[in-house]
Amino acid sequence: MDFAHDARTEDLRGRLLAFMAEHVHPAEPVAAAQLAAAADPWARPAVLADLKAEARRRGLWNLFLPDAEHGAGLTNVQYAPLAEITGHSPHLAPEALNCAAPDTGNMEVLAQFGTPEQRRRWLRPLLDGEIRSAFCMTEPDVASSDATNIATRVERDGDHYVINGRKWWSSGAMNPDCAILVVMGRTDPTADRHRQQSMILVPRDTPGVTVRRGMHVFGYTDASHGGHAEIDFTDVRVPAANLVAGEGEGFAIAQARLGPGRVHHCMRLIGMAERALELLCRRVTARTAFGRPLADQGVVREWIAESRVRIEQSRLLVLKTAWLMDTVGNKGAHTEIQAIKVGTPLMAEWVLDKAIQAHGAAGVSQDHPLAELWASARTLRLADGPDEVHRVSLAKRELRRHT
Repeated sequence: MDFAHDARTEDLRGRLLAFMAEHVHPAEPVAAAQLAAAADPWARPAVLADLKAEARRRGLWNLFLPDAEHGAGLTNVQYAPLAEITGHSPHLAPEALNCAAPDTGNMEVLAQFGTPEQRRRWLRPLLDGEIRSAFCMTEPDVASSDATNIATRVERDGDHYVINGRKWWSSGAMNPDCAILVVMGRTDPTADRHRQQSMILVPRDTPGVTVRRGMHVFGYTDASHGGHAEIDFTDVRVPAANLVAGEGEGFAIAQARLGPGRVHHCMRLIGMAERALELLCRRVTARTAFGRPLADQGVVREWIAESRVRIEQSRLLVLKTAWLMDTVGNKGAHTEIQAIKVGTPLMAEWVLDKAIQAHGAAGVSQDHPLAELWASARTLRLADGPDEVHRVSLAKRELRRHT
């Protein structure tokens, strides 16, 4: 395994670091002021339009998509360090580069499984940043950690499918520019449990689609991910041509969608932890308590050292996972994909907690990004499956090696 940056990655890193320093970080207070003044709590700050235009001008656009026809054509190992850089400002940078969830996963689905017409109508506008999208899988009335529980019905009726059910935590659906919903539902309850589900494309303005409310994350709107909605689907009728891949393919598509997304999330988490550690170090060298700088306190130095160890361990495991995905595919990297999903959010949560502690009451306030970053890290211990599900699966795989 060689994780050294090749020439293309190094070039993109240099351009991205410059973009972050010259545009993204200066835009953070501007974006905060714009959001505070906005009437719509789910609105995105106007400064993002300027950031997107500048990112496109610099060739920093759609970097996440390995499909060279539609995206940058980067491998997972090439994209991973770029995703980490965007994690230093996760509420602006990914979206500025058109690399924000859930659009990234939805674009991967369309690029890999969509028909030419589906790609023309939905993928192209997403790639161009003209629209946003949502992913609708989780449901309030079932344990959605087991995706085979999905109860929303998708029933064939002539040349159409009719959808009935309720979703929540539908990421992206509160964004004012959301135009298309990728919905997972049950097409055949009598089939094998992993062949009962399908994915279908539902335009946001289809009759019968009703957004009941936006979900808050520890009190935040999480609008950088497009917000999360609770949605009713009542006799929603869409053309049969909107089905993705085919009936019974939904579970397999979901698994294909999640693998790369976990690398993206985990590398951004590492970037968030790096920013937290930087803020921690700056704080403790500038503050004095009980007659000496906080940085001289043994417990604080232990936090700093342990943070560095944990960050480096996580980064190496995520890079190994990316390398395996590039060389043997997502299936061959399944164990590592689950391992990073468990370990990286825990690492980021721990580092952020220590940075918050070093800042005292300021750490939980709106004057610093730490509280919102912590909420994001904690949420990712639930998103894409809770820790416990991945731990059980990892344990089963480990046991099989010895039985």
